Amino acid sequence: MRRGMHWRAAALVAAAATVFTTAPGVATGDPATPGPSGGLAADIRYTEYGIPHITARNFAGLGYGYGYAAAKDNICVLADTYLTVAAQRSRYLGPDAPGNSAYGGTRTSLSSDLYFQQVNDSGVVERAIAARPPHGPRAEVRDIVRGYVAGYNRYLRDTGVGNISDPACRGAAWVRPIGERDVYRHFHALATLGGSGQVIDGITAAAPPSGDAPAATAVPADAAERVRAALGEEDMGSNAIAVGSAGTADARGLLLGNPHYPWHGGRRFWQSHLTVPGRLDVSGGSLLGMPLVQIGFNRDVAWSHTVATPTTFGLYEVSLVPGDPTSYLVDGKVERMTSRKVAVAVRNPDGSLGRVERTLYSTRYGPVLSPVFGLPLNWTTGSAYTLRDANEGNMRGLNTWFELGRARGTKDVVRVLSRTQGVPWVNTVAADRSGRALYADIQVVPHVTDQLAERCSTPLGRALFPEAGLPVLDGSRADCAWGTDRDALVPGIFGPSRMPVLTRSDYVANANDSAWLTNPRRPITGYPRIMGDIGTERNPRTRMAITEVERRLGAFTHRGMRDLLFDNRSFLGAEAADETAAMCAAFPDGLAPTSDGGTVAVGDACTALSGWDRRMATTSRGGLLFERYWLRVAGRDDVWRVPFDPADPVGTPNTLDTTHPAVRQALGDAIAELRAAGVEPDSPLGRNHYVVRDGRTIPVPGGQGEQGVLNMIVPTWDPARGAVEVRHGSSHIQVVSFSRGRCPEASTLLTYSQSSDPTSAHHADQTELFAQGRWVRSRFCEHEIRSAPGLRVVRLR
Repeated sequence: MRRGMHWRAAALVAAAATVFTTAPGVATGDPATPGPSGGLAADIRYTEYGIPHITARNFAGLGYGYGYAAAKDNICVLADTYLTVAAQRSRYLGPDAPGNSAYGGTRTSLSSDLYFQQVNDSGVVERAIAARPPHGPRAEVRDIVRGYVAGYNRYLRDTGVGNISDPACRGAAWVRPIGERDVYRHFHALATLGGSGQVIDGITAAAPPSGDAPAATAVPADAAERVRAALGEEDMGSNAIAVGSAGTADARGLLLGNPHYPWHGGRRFWQSHLTVPGRLDVSGGSLLGMPLVQIGFNRDVAWSHTVATPTTFGLYEVSLVPGDPTSYLVDGKVERMTSRKVAVAVRNPDGSLGRVERTLYSTRYGPVLSPVFGLPLNWTTGSAYTLRDANEGNMRGLNTWFELGRARGTKDVVRVLSRTQGVPWVNTVAADRSGRALYADIQVVPHVTDQLAERCSTPLGRALFPEAGLPVLDGSRADCAWGTDRDALVPGIFGPSRMPVLTRSDYVANANDSAWLTNPRRPITGYPRIMGDIGTERNPRTRMAITEVERRLGAFTHRGMRDLLFDNRSFLGAEAADETAAMCAAFPDGLAPTSDGGTVAVGDACTALSGWDRRMATTSRGGLLFERYWLRVAGRDDVWRVPFDPADPVGTPNTLDTTHPAVRQALGDAIAELRAAGVEPDSPLGRNHYVVRDGRTIPVPGGQGEQGVLNMIVPTWDPARGAVEVRHGSSHIQVVSFSRGRCPEASTLLTYSQSSDPTSAHHADQTELFAQGRWVRSRFCEHEIRSAPGLRVVRLR
């Protein structure tokens, strides 16, 4: 009773200094008054930069407010998501239209529809929804989803498809009301993104061999390199640093969360603050359409995620029955493949509707594949390859993120991760008020031990597993099935007791490398290869994060963590720019060699490199030249005079070999590339590293991960103009610390801003802040929200 009275009193106080706005069908009134829509009601209080603070008396109301506010900012992106998971892209956009890359590797809408239609026909999502917790959604999550659907549909009904402000979908026939199943299908698509989602075209193109079917092909010598390259092309990454009581100036926890995600489409983040008084109070960001905070904080703990190294799927090679390519052998017994005829509607060139049917095949392990990752996974008369995805049917992650929002410390975080086992493909890094720093790679991982891989790997598996961590096992033997731990919720995965976990009072850090060097003072070892490598070279962002944290350790502050990220230092710029500038100046006759056998005049390139401040700030001169050069060198082991040494994993490799032809030609190629684009070598980075929003050019700071820039930005390179758009990179950023008071101190930034609608006031406002290296003060406590300038309240009834 006391909590409810406090909430109503606070709302009345807020009303005195608040602008109330009325949308069609949106009323102002007592938050306790039930609304006409089945009792659903929510207050949405907007603070600076369009960040909604959504409060409701129950979880259905919370979802109602979230769905309405999210649709208002991003209706077209969300509608495109629901079009995709309903397998209806070809019906409205045509079969040859591009697929939605947010949910998997597919070139066309037809391939996307065939894949998602077979998922929908299989009933896997419905079975997961029907399951009891922890396998299925808990009651509060079901209420949030129900409310979210009502809120999304309310916005659509109030606005009307023909009146949507975003021209990307205004009046589009494919924008429709949604149901709860759409939301669950969307989550399942995200959960399987790291597995079957990566090979959509391989699944939909697989067909039994014909008379001219290719024969089995030998394992390529570079098979592991091909897989690493293919998996490395994903447009996601992250940095996260948690500093504990021994590392901060105030002996409290401090967190940096810095996910690197796409700037466009369905994997954009959206910020919100969600409150059901006495039951949930959490703020942060979530992927569009996920009505739970996925990266965020509450009064006591803050957490973030980084894309993890464990492989979440595996391949099996099955031996086929002679003369019957859709039957295979397991322990000498014949099993028939499951065939499913999948049909989707397609829009013909004349606007009429047609129908495409395709039969897709599966084994006991999963769908049969055609070649993917540049590997010869041919379906021959003798064998076929099939995929098993450890996240198939994973609806547990919804419970995970709901419960993380209610955690009261890092110990709670570990308990939540262990109890729900729903995190699909990310690490968790957290810091709490008590000064504990946590790294946990408790996620879904196939139960493939090193011993199982040794015993059951095929020739392709022996080439791939040690180097790339991808198991390819013998499907003709039942004893080659994935194992199961006693504490695993579902068969075929490792239990949480086998996962890498480290709690420290100084710090933990992860930048998409394996668990090994989370803290070099306490390396993590002993986990199986499928969870990541041990004792191998770390990526430049990992080396940069550890170097910078160690330099500040014991005196870390909230401001210091913000500066660490927005300093935009290049780890390999500091390591290699001096030698590169000297090499440039020593080229005979001022001519640099190029990879095509020619030469290019160095011009001002040498002085630009020597004068570069080794940062990727918008004002840095020479940084773009170094980046275009280093992208051609990155990843090579033979360009360093001092190779990687596992005894000095942060300091090695080092000392660039400027006599190496690849290094010399890389600089020549970069000079020629910039010249062709009309980019002066010493021009400020922001002049040719920018985005255009609402007709305004906004310079973008940051650099690519290959340089070791923590504020990672991967631009779209236009050969005629330079880096003129951002593909992916820093997205929802948060720095969170805990003072002696009850209000956490949080600085946040959503680099691409809250709304994908170009007509919105919040389409680029935070992007402007990003250009200036500024932050948004996150308002968590009630007095902070009430004091926000221009506070605006929408009351949904």
